[in-house]
Amino acid sequence: MKITKLNKNAAAIMVNRYSLRDESGHPVESPAEILMRTARVVAEAENNYRSSGETSMEIREKFFEMLYEMRFVPNGRTMANAGTKYGQLANCFVLPVEDDLGKGTDSIFSVLRKAILTLQTGGGVGFSFGRIRPKDASISTTKGKATGAVSFIKVYDTAFWVIGQGGGRRSAAMAVLPVWHPDIYEFVRCKATEGQITNFNISVGLTDEFMAAVEKDEDFTLRHPENGEMYRMVPARELFAEIVKYAHKNGEPGVLFLDAANRSNPVPHLYKLEATNPCGEQFLGPYENCCLGSINLREHVRKEKGTRSKGQVGYEVDWNKLAETVELSVRFLDNVVDANKYVSAVPELEEAAHKVRRIGLSVMGLSDMMYMTGVRYGSEKGQELASQIMEFIRYHSMVASMELAQVR
Repeated sequence: MKITKLNKNAAAIMVNRYSLRDESGHPVESPAEILMRTARVVAEAENNYRSSGETSMEIREKFFEMLYEMRFVPNGRTMANAGTKYGQLANCFVLPVEDDLGKGTDSIFSVLRKAILTLQTGGGVGFSFGRIRPKDASISTTKGKATGAVSFIKVYDTAFWVIGQGGGRRSAAMAVLPVWHPDIYEFVRCKATEGQITNFNISVGLTDEFMAAVEKDEDFTLRHPENGEMYRMVPARELFAEIVKYAHKNGEPGVLFLDAANRSNPVPHLYKLEATNPCGEQFLGPYENCCLGSINLREHVRKEKGTRSKGQVGYEVDWNKLAETVELSVRFLDNVVDANKYVSAVPELEEAAHKVRRIGLSVMGLSDMMYMTGVRYGSEKGQELASQIMEFIRYHSMVASMELAQVR
C-alpha cells in the first residue's frame, strides 16, 4: 500500500528513520506498514478502558486512517519504537537536579545516571541547573569552593558524548539556568567556542522582574539558589545585551519566559515549571515526558468554487474535519501515555506520566493552508486566521480531554 501524499524522498526518509530492521540492519517495513504498526500498538491501550464504547480494533482503524491521510503526525519515537523491545514512545523528558552530589534521589550524579538510562532508549532530556550553588561558593563539609552550575553541565555533556559513541540516536539535552543565578554570565558564554558542550541546547530562564528591569534600565539582583539572598547587583540591560550578543554569535542561548509559562501551568499545585524538553516545544514538570504530535493543517481544507475569482476553484478551512482530527489526536496521544514502555530503572517517569497525563498537540502546514485559502502569510488576516485555528484546536482538545476523563 503506497501513501500517495508522500513523495519519493519523504517516503525514503520515513523508512530510514522509523522502519523496523532485520538482523543485518536493513529496513523491513513500508511507510504504510510503519503507520499500521504505530496505530495498532497505540490503539491497544483502549483495552485498559472497557467503558470507552469502541473496541481497540475500531480505534485502530481510525488511527491508521488519520495517519495514512497525513492529517496527524506523531513524534518520531512513537513511530520508531512502537512494538519494539524498548517501546519508548515519548520523545523527551525533564529531570530535576538538586544541589547534592549523590545522597538524594535527585542529586547531581543520581540524575545523571537516570538521564543516561533514558537517553539509551532514544528519549531526550531537559534540566534546570538553577538549584546548583554558584561557582566559588563555600562548601561546609569540605571547606572547599563549589565549581558552579556550568561545570556540571560539562560533566553531563561529556557523559552524553561517551554514550553517543555507542551508536544509535545522538543524545539530545536542554540546560536551563534562571537569569537570577550568579553563574548566569558564565552560562551565557559557555558555548561561545565551537565544539564546546555539543550535546546540549542552552536557554536562559527569563523572569518578569528581569524584563521589567531591562525596560526601565535598572539594576537586577542575582541571588543565591539556596536561600534567595542577594549575591550581587548587575545592570539589567548589560546582562540582556550579553544574552543577545551570544545568541547572535552562535545561536545560543535561547530564552524561556518562566513566569509566563507558570501563569498557564494547568497544575500549579503540583509543581513550578522550570525547564523544557531539548527543542523547547513544551514545559514539563519533574520526570514528566512529552507525547507530541502535530496536526497537518494542509489536509484540513476543502474546495469551494468561486472563492477567489470567477471560474477558479479556491479553498476554505474544513472546520468539521479539523474538529474530528483534533479530538482523535488527543485520544491517540493520551493512549501513548498508557502504551509507552517507561524506563524500569527510573520508576518516577511512569508515575509522573500517569499522574498528570501531559500531552503536546501542535500544528504543521499553516503556510500551506493560508496559501490554499488565499490568505497572505504574515498579514493581519493571516494572524487572525492563525489565532482562530489555535483557539478552535484548544477548545476541541479540551472537550476531548474532558470526555476521556469521564471514562479514564
